[in-house]
Amino acid sequence: TEKRISVSSFAHNKFFYRDLVPNKMNSEVKPMTSVLIYGGKTGWIGGLMAELLAKNPDIKVHLAESRIQNRESTAKELDDLKPSHVLMSAGITGRPNIDWCEDHKPETIRTNVIGTLNVADLCNERGIHVTVYATGCIFKYDEKHPLGSGIGFTEEDAPNFDGSFYSQTKGYMEPMLKCYPNCLILRVRMPVSDDLIHRNFVTKIVKYERVINIPNSMTILQEMLPASLAMAKAGLTGVYNFTNPGVISHNEVLDLYTKYIDPTYHYANFTVEEQAKVIKADRSNNELDTTKLLRDMPEGIKILPIKEAFEQCFIRMKVNLTEMGWLPNNMPAEFVRAPKP
Repeated sequence: TEKRISVSSFAHNKFFYRDLVPNKMNSEVKPMTSVLIYGGKTGWIGGLMAELLAKNPDIKVHLAESRIQNRESTAKELDDLKPSHVLMSAGITGRPNIDWCEDHKPETIRTNVIGTLNVADLCNERGIHVTVYATGCIFKYDEKHPLGSGIGFTEEDAPNFDGSFYSQTKGYMEPMLKCYPNCLILRVRMPVSDDLIHRNFVTKIVKYERVINIPNSMTILQEMLPASLAMAKAGLTGVYNFTNPGVISHNEVLDLYTKYIDPTYHYANFTVEEQAKVIKADRSNNELDTTKLLRDMPEGIKILPIKEAFEQCFIRMKVNLTEMGWLPNNMPAEFVRAPKP
C-alpha cells in the first residue's frame, strides 16, 4: 500500500496529499554508466548537460545522431548504444521565439509530440530511465493562483494555458508522458544561463525596447541542471516543477543586468494588452510551487531562491563577459542602448 501524508501549505491555507516516498522507476536504481543525450549536438540544454557529464570520466556520453521523429532510427541507436540513462532535451521552441511555431504547426508537432513520445516509449520498452526537459509554460495566473499571492501551481494541477501553439503541444504531452513509469518530467521555465547566448531569457528581454513587468518562476540552469542529473541518478520519475523557489519580475531581472553588466542600460514597460499587439502568440506567466522538488531532491543538492540565484548568476556572468573581452566597454552593438534623450 502506498504510504501518504498530509502536508500543510501556508500559501494554500489548506491540506493536500503528497506522496511520502518519491516515485522511482524501480526499487533497485541502476547506476549511471552511459548517457545518450537527444538535443546534445545542437541544443542548448543538451549541450550544457553534455559538458556537465564530460567532467565524470566514469560515465560514457553519447550525443544522439538520430532524429527523434524517426522511430526506427531512434530505436536502432538505443539498441546499438544501450545507454543506462537518456536525457531528452530535443524540441522545437522556434526562432527567434515561440511565434515561429504558430506558422509551422506540423513541424512543431512532429518533434514536440511525435518525437518526444517516440523517445519515452522506446526507452520504456527497453527499461531505460529518461529525463525529459519539458516546460512549465503551460499555466497562467488564475482565480485559484492569483498574481502576487504566492500560491503556485503544483504538479497535480492540469495545464490551463493554451495561448500559444508551442504551449498547446507541451500541454498535450505531459499527461501522456506521465503514463510512462520510466519518465522524469521536468517543468523548466524561462531558462537562464550565466552568459548572453541567444536562448537565454535575459538575452531576449535585454534586446526588447519594452517589457512587461510580471513576476514569474524561472530556472537558473547552472544551478538546476546538476540537480536534474542527481534526480536521474536517483531514479526519480513523474512530474516536477523545475524552477528555483519563488518568483522574480522582468524589471527586477533588468535592474540586476544594469547593476552588474551595463550601468547605462535602460528600459521601458508596457502592459500585457500592449504586448499582445506585437506578438503572434500569447505568453505564459505563472508561479510554480517547488515544495515537491525541494522535498525529493537528493541529498547534497542545494537550490537557491530565485532572487538569490539570479544575483549569483549575474556575478558569474560579469566574470564570463570580462574574460570574453565584452566588458567593461566592448559589448556587441545589439546589446548597446542609445543614451536616454
